[in-house]
This record gives sequence, structure tokens and C-alpha cells, in this order.
Amino acid sequence: MTFDLVIFDCDGVLVDSEVISCRVHAETLTRYGYPITTEQVAARFLGRSGREARREIEAEIGRRFADDLEAHLLDELLRAFTQTLQPIPYVTAALDALTLPFCVASSGTLDRIRVALTQAGLHARFAPHLFSAEQVAHGKPAPDLFLYAAAQMRAAPERCVVVEDSVPGVLGAKVAGMTVLGFSGGSHCTAATAAALVSAGADRSFADMRQLTKIIEEI
Repeated sequence: MTFDLVIFDCDGVLVDSEVISCRVHAETLTRYGYPITTEQVAARFLGRSGREARREIEAEIGRRFADDLEAHLLDELLRAFTQTLQPIPYVTAALDALTLPFCVASSGTLDRIRVALTQAGLHARFAPHLFSAEQVAHGKPAPDLFLYAAAQMRAAPERCVVVEDSVPGVLGAKVAGMTVLGFSGGSHCTAATAAALVSAGADRSFADMRQLTKIIEEI
């Protein structure tokens, strides 16, 4: 197999943001009347969009949240990102070593993606090839976002390799017909993360971005 495109998730793959994101999401939901811990948010919603999480919770509790929940969540996330967000270790070296075109396909909003990548010093490397779940009907684990990103980049799905850190992301990319590498090097990952990603369908797992190019070449 030869590839024409590498599709990166953003949170937990390019930027070490998942711990921040889950904490802020938990605090916001609790403030809006749905008590939940950071650990519970990570278990239920890691890798999924805020829109999908909201739909699931509203169906569970039988009522709608206030209309400004998502806007408030985004504001709090962006504020936290500007204070503490860091790139994933060695991600710059990994991008330098790639000879294939690459893009971002993230469950986050476009504003969130831009701020996160800018804060991590990566925005110029990816812009304008930034794709968000808000641009498709269904976010991860549906394949919509990955298929949309491939179409925008004019790459056949079967010639795309995806780098994902979440089970929903792995599931969506596999349904899209893509090769998936499960990344378990973010600070939110545990000893069980790599096995969970492989169990979900990841073709390979790795925890050090310096391994990326070699793995793609091996595949």
C-alpha cells in the first residue's frame, strides 16, 4: 500500500489538549446542571464533538440545555488553551519528516482547531487544510468527517492514513476505509489506551511521534 494523504486528529495527536478539554467540558456541563467529572467526560466523550455530546445528554435527561452552552464551552476552552496548551512531544519533527500531504480532521470547531494549532506553533503547517465535525452531518464515530477531508484533499479513502488517539476516531476512520494508526502518547493516555485503539480497529499503535514516518513506510 502506498498513501497519498495523512489525516491527523488534532486534540491528543497534534496538541496535548485532552486533559484540558475534558476538565473544561466537565466544569461547563456541571455549571449547566449536569454534574459530571473529568474522568466521566473522558470515558464517554473523548474524541467526539461537543455537539454530539450535547445531543446524547439531552436525550438522556429529556430536556435541552440553555442555548449558550456550546458558546460558553468554547470560550472557556480557548481561554484555557492560551494559558497551558502545549504541542505533542516531537510532533514538529514528525511533520518535518513527512513527504506526504497532510491535513487535520477534528471533532473540535474550526475556531478551536485554529486557536489550538496557533498556540502550539503548528497552524501555518496545516492551514488551510483544517476540517471540523461542524462541517459534516455526523461527527466521529461516523465516517463523514474523514470522507469529507479526503474529498477536499482529492485523495481516495483507501489511500489515506489516519492518526487518531480515540476509539470513536478509529472507528470512524475504519468505516471510511482508511488505514488507522492509534496514537497513545498524549498525557491523557493510560497503559490501556494502545490496546483499546487496536481493539477498535487501529492497524498499528505507537506512542512516540518520532516513529510515525517509519511506521507509514513499513505499512
